[in-house]
Amino acid sequence: MAALRERIAGDLRDAMRARDEPRKSALRLLSAAIRNAEIEARGELDEGAVLAVVQRQVKQRRESIAEFRRGGRDDLVEREELELRALRGYLPEPAGREELVEAARAAIADAGASGPRDLGKVMPALVERFRGRADGREISGIVRELLS
Repeated sequence: MAALRERIAGDLRDAMRARDEPRKSALRLLSAAIRNAEIEARGELDEGAVLAVVQRQVKQRRESIAEFRRGGRDDLVEREELELRALRGYLPEPAGREELVEAARAAIADAGASGPRDLGKVMPALVERFRGRADGREISGIVRELLS
């Protein structure tokens, strides 16, 4: 069993003991999403795959918050924000813009990229390196900026 999955299970037990409803709800949904991903994969997930499930859950909460704000449902926004805060603790520290720019410059040099058409040569290495720490759109924006 992956260490991250064990940590989630332990934190769920703690949230249940503390009667922390938003955290308990978020961790139950996360555990169910992990189980569903394992069923789909027909086996136990490795650490990276569990992290990807956490990222999907975080993205889902962010999208829900935006929709609830548009709909004027502040009560649901608050609940989703509490759940989002609980899930963020399982993600690695996000990469800063300076770190991304530096890595993008190095990847561009390594790939010998010279223009926007070479984006496909640079992106795979950067996306893999910053998996869980930076959004692909953010990385893509920086690379496009540097290649222009």
